[in-house]
Amino acid sequence: QVQLLESGGGLVQPGGSLRLSCVVSGSMFNTNTMGWYYQAPGRERELVATITNSGRTNYADSVKGRFTTSRDNAKNIVFLQMNNLRPEDTAVYYCYAKGYYDDVEGSYEFWGQGTRVTVSS
Repeated sequence: QVQLLESGGGLVQPGGSLRLSCVVSGSMFNTNTMGWYYQAPGRERELVATITNSGRTNYADSVKGRFTTSRDNAKNIVFLQMNNLRPEDTAVYYCYAKGYYDDVEGSYEFWGQGTRVTVSS
């Protein structure tokens, strides 16, 4: 069973910073792409940033230059450093992992439970 455990959300003032972390655990599961999506009230879940196991990153236009994603492949952890936060960044942030099992064909996707980020003065 693959589990994704996020941490690091909270309340921050505009212009502030937060760092999200997500640990992916699960025997015989190998992650390819890891990343983050967010869902604001009344909106669909949207991409924030992803990173492949070779380090290639992809960001939503709205966060480029402010957010940075990174990963520790040895520990299966993905990070999201969020700087210069804005009120419109307020959302529940979900960790995402896509990969494969050693002994099962196919690609699989998993999601964390979400961590809330609130940007407000």
